Amino acid sequence: MSYAPPVELTERRQGHYAGAVSRLVAFAADIGALWGLYTLGLAGLSFAAQLVTGHSLKFDHHQAVTFTALVVWSFIYFAYQWALAGKTIGMAVLGIQVVAADGTPVTTKESVIRTLTLPLSFVLFGIGFLGILIGRERRAWHDHFAGTAVVYSWDARAARLRWLAKQDPATQRRKSRKAGATPSDPA
Repeated sequence: MSYAPPVELTERRQGHYAGAVSRLVAFAADIGALWGLYTLGLAGLSFAAQLVTGHSLKFDHHQAVTFTALVVWSFIYFAYQWALAGKTIGMAVLGIQVVAADGTPVTTKESVIRTLTLPLSFVLFGIGFLGILIGRERRAWHDHFAGTAVVYSWDARAARLRWLAKQDPATQRRKSRKAGATPSDPA
C-alpha cells in the first residue's frame, strides 16, 4: 500500500523557501550534470580534431586552457539556466527554483550576479551557506548579493490529485477496460 503525506504538508509547500537538503542534492546533481556535459564536450572536441587533423588532442598538456574552459562552462551552465527558467537541471528534478527576493521571476542581471558570487559562499569553509541553515529566508551569501531566494516550485496539490486518481477504484476499472481486461479480472 502506498503512503501519501497529509494534504496539509503537501499543498502548502509551493513558494516556501527551499531547505538545505533540497538545495544540496540539487547542487550535487548540477555538479554531476555540469561535469558530464563538460567531459562530453572535451571528448567531442578531441574526436572532431582527430577527424580533421588526424591527431587527437591531449588535454593534460593544456591544463590552464582546460581549467579556463571549465570555469567558463560553469558560468554558462548556471547563469544561462537561471536566467532562462530560474532553475537548473538539478533544481528542476528537486522541484526548487530561484526567484527574486520579492518572489518575482529572476532577471538575467540577478542570474549573472548570483553565478559570479556563488564561489564567495564557499570561502572560509562554506560559511556563506550558514544562512541556509539558520536564516528565516534560507538565503546564502550569493542569494543576498543577487537579491534572490530559492523556493519550492512544484505543485504539490496537482501531484496529490494525480496520486489520488491512481488510488481511485473507478479510475483503476477504467484503465483496465481500456487495456482490454474485463471488469471481473483482478487488477
